[in-house]
Amino acid sequence: MHIAASAKIRSNYNEIAKLCKQTGEPVYLTKNGEGDLVVMDIRAFEKRAEDLKIAENLFRIRAARENGLTGHSLEDARAVLNNTIDGIGEDFR
Repeated sequence: MHIAASAKIRSNYNEIAKLCKQTGEPVYLTKNGEGDLVVMDIRAFEKRAEDLKIAENLFRIRAARENGLTGHSLEDARAVLNNTIDGIGEDFR
């Protein structure tokens, strides 16, 4: 974690941007000694957003299973996929 005074962003934007890009970590900016803003590289932000979506989906799946929802076996999934592929193949004959 990196912490800097918020005034530093005005005078050292390039330095803070470089730090964000190099580390992939957010920089926490303070104002009057208190937390004020978080700045991070856009790629790191997008990756965190993707990771959060995956985690949310896994949480929903786990909760559904704990509540009795059953999934499909690998064999069932393969059968559906093969039937779909076979059906598409017929459209091109």
